[in-house]
Amino acid sequence: MNKQPEITDKTRQTFINVFCDLYSQKPIEKISIQEIANKSGYNRSTFYQYFTDIYELLDYVERSVLKSINEEMASRELSTHNFQDALQCLENKEEISILKALLGDYGSVHFVERLKREIPFERLIMNLPTNEILAPYLIEFYISTLISLFRLWIRNGKDLSSEELVKLIDSLFANGITPFHIFGTVKKE
Repeated sequence: MNKQPEITDKTRQTFINVFCDLYSQKPIEKISIQEIANKSGYNRSTFYQYFTDIYELLDYVERSVLKSINEEMASRELSTHNFQDALQCLENKEEISILKALLGDYGSVHFVERLKREIPFERLIMNLPTNEILAPYLIEFYISTLISLFRLWIRNGKDLSSEELVKLIDSLFANGITPFHIFGTVKKE
């Protein structure tokens, strides 16, 4: 008997959602297939019909997120690429809990490096330096800062609007942190 694709997709998505919920709360080494199966309402053998182990599930989730972001960025006009576009690609994910898990306290450095490698963030940098020696350092600084601030924003429950976050990031890149400090206290905007 063949399964209906809708049921298969729903079951896979249930495993993904439960895994991401657990992964946002504890390290992957502390998550068991039995726990995922129990919380999903399925048995272990059903899990194994979809994934060979937790690490394959993690890889599937990472690949899905990267594919979705790449597709979204590719659908936008090249001339309009900026950080706000990239942020919206990430923010508009239906399952923000996936990003919260992947970029959260227990998320993998491997995913962050994969994100930096596979997403064309360098398109977001205006006036890319022509100095071949310095360019990789400047790009790494820019991309790492963007990802770190996005992680913090997600962890803080999106306490700023995306527009406020973009404005803050633009200001930080243009002026540094000096405008935000007045005599050792942080200036409120």
